[in-house]
Amino acid sequence: MLMSTKPLVSIIIPCKKIDEYTKESIAGCKLLEYENFEIIVLPDFQSDIIKGVKIIPTGAVSPGVKRNFGIKNSAGEFCAFIDNDAYPKSDWILNALKYLEDPQVGGVGGPGLTPESDGFMQKAGGYVLSSFMVGQLSNRYKVQYNFESDDVHSCNFIAKKSVIEAAGGWNEKYWPGEDTLMCLAIKKTGKKLIESSDVVVYHHRRSLFGPHAKQVSRFGEHRGFFVKKFPENSIKITYFFPSILLISLLVGGLISIVFPLFLSVLLVGLLAYLAAGLIATISLQLNDIKLIFVVWVGIIVTHLVYGSYFLTGLAKRDLKR
Repeated sequence: MLMSTKPLVSIIIPCKKIDEYTKESIAGCKLLEYENFEIIVLPDFQSDIIKGVKIIPTGAVSPGVKRNFGIKNSAGEFCAFIDNDAYPKSDWILNALKYLEDPQVGGVGGPGLTPESDGFMQKAGGYVLSSFMVGQLSNRYKVQYNFESDDVHSCNFIAKKSVIEAAGGWNEKYWPGEDTLMCLAIKKTGKKLIESSDVVVYHHRRSLFGPHAKQVSRFGEHRGFFVKKFPENSIKITYFFPSILLISLLVGGLISIVFPLFLSVLLVGLLAYLAAGLIATISLQLNDIKLIFVVWVGIIVTHLVYGSYFLTGLAKRDLKR
């Protein structure tokens, strides 16, 4: 790592342990087309010594605590956050900093693309998440146009250290959702957030169906709760659609028992939904025909799981982590 007149960037990687994914993330950071950075890795406990990497054990704490600890121990003018199961494209920092030259921009992010090395069921999960059937969240998982955002995900987030400190740092209680609250806090300082198609990381996916469904359940629960608790950037109609689908199926089924003629209406609606899911799957232009059925079913499972846990989060008084 050479000294430079360019600003120092602190790359902060929270993790439970330094596993193979974490090592891949570190290796990817070392290949960046940017010469003035430090890498801070925050495992629960010390397990490795890696040349050129600052490893700080934190104990078993939330990602928000880890990131705040990383900030306190960072020397950079900018902080770049990436998940330990992700690695950056080589121009990640260079491209992010050009947007942060605008003093009105408080933070920058971009897509987390599925790595080519992921397995069949991981790629299937990535395709599900990049489908238009998951609404605006699909922007996080595919190359998209540049746009102003109010909810940049934490696996790919770069900001000036002073902006993060002015926003109060990362929320230490909620996970997932700490990125939603960070973005909300930055917006309240009067700055805007940008998601750009050229600020790219590669983020390993959870496999369909079990690990993917578990992740989606947590997304749904936190968003349902945040609709009540932090509505400023959580009340969006697309977040409600999976729950509306689930309720429609349940209520429609009950009505059909009392009024059998309503069953035809329910079936027409269900077929329309299934057709939309199939169209969404085909529009992804999958290069493996075997993926079509898996991704189609994955979209349906994602909606049902997200919808049910969204309602759970909506009903809860608080989330405990």
